[in-house]
Amino acid sequence: MVNAMTVGMRIDAAINDLNNLSSTQLYALIVVGTCLIATFLLGNGDQQSLEMTSAAAAAFNKSAKTTASTSNKNSQPEPRWYIFRMINYAMLVAFVASVANFVWNYAAYAVDSAVLLRFLLGWSACLIYFFGFFGVSFVHDVVPQADSEPAPQQPPSEKIHQVVPSPVHQPMKKKVVDAPCPKDAPVCTDPSSFVASRKAPLPSNLTELNDAQVASLVLSGQMKDHELEKRLDCHRAVDVRRLVMQEKLAAVGRDAFALQDLPTQPSLDYSRVHGANCEIVVGYVPLPVGMVGPLRINDMSVYVPMATTEGCLVASANRGCKAISVTGARAIVLKDGITRAPCVRMPSAMDAAHLKLWCDEPTHFARLKAAFESTTSFGKLKSCSPTVAGRNVYIRLVCFSGDAMGMNMVSKGSLAVIELLRSEFPELKLIALSGNMCTDKKAAATNWLEGRGKSVVTECTIPKEVVHKTLKTTVPAIVETNINKNLIGSAMAGTIGGFNAHAANIVTAVFLATGQDPAQNVESSNCITLLEATEDGDLHISCTMPSLEVGTVGGGTTLPAQAACLKAMGCQGGDRENPGANAQRLALITATAVMAGELSLIAALAANTLVQAHMAHNRKK
Repeated sequence: MVNAMTVGMRIDAAINDLNNLSSTQLYALIVVGTCLIATFLLGNGDQQSLEMTSAAAAAFNKSAKTTASTSNKNSQPEPRWYIFRMINYAMLVAFVASVANFVWNYAAYAVDSAVLLRFLLGWSACLIYFFGFFGVSFVHDVVPQADSEPAPQQPPSEKIHQVVPSPVHQPMKKKVVDAPCPKDAPVCTDPSSFVASRKAPLPSNLTELNDAQVASLVLSGQMKDHELEKRLDCHRAVDVRRLVMQEKLAAVGRDAFALQDLPTQPSLDYSRVHGANCEIVVGYVPLPVGMVGPLRINDMSVYVPMATTEGCLVASANRGCKAISVTGARAIVLKDGITRAPCVRMPSAMDAAHLKLWCDEPTHFARLKAAFESTTSFGKLKSCSPTVAGRNVYIRLVCFSGDAMGMNMVSKGSLAVIELLRSEFPELKLIALSGNMCTDKKAAATNWLEGRGKSVVTECTIPKEVVHKTLKTTVPAIVETNINKNLIGSAMAGTIGGFNAHAANIVTAVFLATGQDPAQNVESSNCITLLEATEDGDLHISCTMPSLEVGTVGGGTTLPAQAACLKAMGCQGGDRENPGANAQRLALITATAVMAGELSLIAALAANTLVQAHMAHNRKK
């Protein structure tokens, strides 16, 4: 009977078998065994590793007392995790040193199987340690501390108290109106863009908060104003946004309640309309009004009301406002004079020529000026330019009209001028008080070259970083698009005053909101938009608008809603100390808002995102 082999005998036999293996076979066997052991450790250590990682992150977080208590229910002292890091470094140094030693003495070690076995066993131990335990310190270093444990829940009352630091009707000390637009903002969105991520999540009971509390969320940056309709109902969103706008207007030095007379519910005082704005009234057509801004012009910040039914227009203009407001725009009124050109007929062409020459005399012009200004308190006749066409004479009168747009004023004064001319030329016959050389509500080279109303130029330099982040394009791309579209394309079309992308869009929206004559958007939209790269690679943009016809008194500006929009911009009514200042201010704001709209649309075309934006914002879901 063969005696059973003892444990020692089995070990000796196994060692003898190993000695008979080649170096390659032995190394392969050790590597396979190492991988199996490491896999076993990793596969059964997930839960333990998570707990260790959570505890390690908590130990490094100074505010992690709550986390430590939940991770260690027995309230035992936290392990000294830095010891793991020190051991890791020691094992790594030992492993690298052993490999270097083996490589340096390879000739001697390779032929000695016992020495080779010791090296392989040591390396295997290092690999097992690295696989099984090195991740503890590694994960501790890379896992965000904030994720180690959720924040403790607060009672609802405490949450609301933190969200709403003060009543909305009181101006907040913290200025938030110039907050830039989100980094991932689409083409059409409310801005800069560049706002940091939300510091705190929105309350789960958002719909249960009152309007003032929701408005405070918007003002604090926790929620964007364009999200209100999605998170609330559309009607309540308007009420909340009105509260937000009160704070924003107050922040730029305007009356916080300027929009009080801008209705949010169907209403119109028809007694204000009768005899002033419309006849045979059967109702009214409500138009939504959006506010863009803040828009920085000549070191002042302003919000611009725009009435429109074109989706994406307000959002796009708002993006342009944010890009402009980084550095601010500069704008100036070059000319200020409304025109009327009566058509008169003389017996002969020679008589018509004599009439023109008579009007050109400075002494005779002084008489015409006195006659004109006798009919108005604010109007001033600035020039008289007759144009002869056979027996016809078109007398283009240019009148400063103060804060009024001035059509009634200049028409009344023109009649006084005609009466004076009749006294000098009895044969003169008035054909039409307006002979179309004014030119009113029609595209005309006269307005493009000579100007009508307010002639304005506005400009701004946009840093290239803003062009990239906010406008989602590059300076060379947007410049090239403007040249080929607004300059070459408009020239090929034979346009008059149409060297722009969509100036009429902004002009009309502002006109409707502020009570201007919407038909005058024809000549008021004359605009040339120029873009060029600066020496520093930034973008320079300018808009020149020679015939912007606006006023802040008379006409539709007297209606409560339109007056409220003017008040929000700080230019309602007439300026008694400096007549004409409010109307000129409105012209500067309108022209710069046009520049904002131009900037955003041309950028969208350069980036080929126009259709995408309109599909997202101009389609009813």
